[in-house]
Amino acid sequence: MNMNEIHLEQQRRANNTDSMCSAPIRSFEDLDCWKACRELRLFVFREIMPALRKEERYRLGDQVMRAARSTTANVAEGYGRYNYMDNRKFVGIARGSCHEVVDHLITAHDEQMIAEALLEKGRNLAMEAIRLLNGYMAYLKRADE
Repeated sequence: MNMNEIHLEQQRRANNTDSMCSAPIRSFEDLDCWKACRELRLFVFREIMPALRKEERYRLGDQVMRAARSTTANVAEGYGRYNYMDNRKFVGIARGSCHEVVDHLITAHDEQMIAEALLEKGRNLAMEAIRLLNGYMAYLKRADE
């Protein structure tokens, strides 16, 4: 099985879809879990950062932005390892970073920096990314056995 076939199979199993419905996986950018993490990162950049007070953009803002960036970066790095076990490790780090983003959003809400609606939108984006990351991790675990 070549690497394209391996990654296509990873995506199909991670999303529990029929292989006829899946587009070929040519890069990490084709992974649904990476796309969901990207949505989360863009949400933080476009909606959370501008909502923070100026002094918090360099405190909490820096932390939440780093965590959001870590989600996509770790999926990409794991994909580039071409090793199921290494890939799974990096996807696990990305999942942890999604949870970290949610914690930072809770902090921002608790300290009245963002509205409840932004917290819930961010939480939903993170939970969707986590769901997809979990599916991809489950596939990687099965593939490595």
